[in-house]
Amino acid sequence: MENAPGGQPSPTTESPALVSRCRQLADVSARPILEAPSRRRLSWTAPTGPEIVGCGAAASLTATGPSRIDDVREQAEMEFAQLDYDGPTIGRPRAFGGFSFHDEDTTTAAPHGAEPSDTPWDGFGDARFVVPRVQVVRTDEKTWLTVTRSDDTSAALDRWQSRLESAPPVVSRPEPPRLESQQRSTTPDEWRHQVRRAVEAIDTTELQKIVLAQSLTATLDGALALPTMLTRLRRRYPACYRFAIDGTDGSTFFGATPERLISKDGTTFETEALAGSVPRGETPDEESSHADDLRQSEKLDAEHAFVVDAIRTNLTDLVESIAIRPQTIKRLATIQHLQTPMHGQIGANTHVLDIVRALHPTPAVGGVPQTQACETIRSIEPIDRGWYAAPIGWFDEHGDGEFAVGIRSGVISGERVTLFAGNGIVAGSDADEEAAEIDLKFRSILDELH
Repeated sequence: MENAPGGQPSPTTESPALVSRCRQLADVSARPILEAPSRRRLSWTAPTGPEIVGCGAAASLTATGPSRIDDVREQAEMEFAQLDYDGPTIGRPRAFGGFSFHDEDTTTAAPHGAEPSDTPWDGFGDARFVVPRVQVVRTDEKTWLTVTRSDDTSAALDRWQSRLESAPPVVSRPEPPRLESQQRSTTPDEWRHQVRRAVEAIDTTELQKIVLAQSLTATLDGALALPTMLTRLRRRYPACYRFAIDGTDGSTFFGATPERLISKDGTTFETEALAGSVPRGETPDEESSHADDLRQSEKLDAEHAFVVDAIRTNLTDLVESIAIRPQTIKRLATIQHLQTPMHGQIGANTHVLDIVRALHPTPAVGGVPQTQACETIRSIEPIDRGWYAAPIGWFDEHGDGEFAVGIRSGVISGERVTLFAGNGIVAGSDADEEAAEIDLKFRSILDELH
């Protein structure tokens, strides 16, 4: 469905009703879907959820501007109202996609040494979701194939079942390409200047925290195979959300993010605060020492508290109850974070996108106060964030769904991969210490490229 000027859905545009059917399969690999020549591929795996892959677009939902979240919901409701689905709940059609961090193009300058047109986000837009034509959902026990079309689904189910079940096993995986070069968007001197400006704003205004980001462009000696990349991320980051979503220009946004934004199932929801980080350490003693520093740091505790308080405040008018679980430490391959899980009850008519709109951007990726932090980011950052640090995920016809925050992520475009990482700046922040944390976050994906 296309949009009229201003980002609103066109009232004269009509889409054919969608027919969706589901079939249980033997345990098959979803690799043929990720290798589909039609592109429009997607992959989504939650730490405790099923693996979902898809390709094609039975329906497309796009929007622009400040109302993009509400516009996507309105379009989706029109599409789902016409949906004829017959199958189990696990195999139901879903809309997958994401939103831009900012509600408009906010690039103020080109990355260091690059042209403004070098942005990797041309194929993504402010908001774009697709209901895939072909979807495979794999749990520990079962595998489900769903086909969604505006015409006969039976023949398509037969074709894809045959294709998936006859796919030869992967005997050996190709060697990953070699890293030829890498270039930061921000030089050390530029970074120090940006941090200094942020700290000055914190000292002289109501701003309490701001998250500044950088990008890193890696050039490889060959194309990066998405199935291989996702396999590496699964092995390295089983406790993270692993995702990949194709843009319209052949590029792919992918990542392994540790941060859940929201999960809604009926009248229950789960979210979390994830902020404050230290390295893992080379030895158990060193790791334990870093963890003690994480727990005892007043700066990191304050940074984390901003996120907890903002989530609780922003959800007050939407939820019926919210409970905050004890703070823990989430350990990943190269980094450790303070984590505070939350859960509660929500009204049956509340859509998961209502919660997304209320929470984005959290102080973990934006700052405090939210509006002032985003305005300061616009004035300081020289990069186009695109979908980085923004809501990425899925929702269904009932308004249930799951979204993560698109960090520890990058965009694949041929032999070039652009990675993104950021860090929270508060009063007294040291630019070199913040840069060291960003290096750790870049490593989480950079180490898996080659």
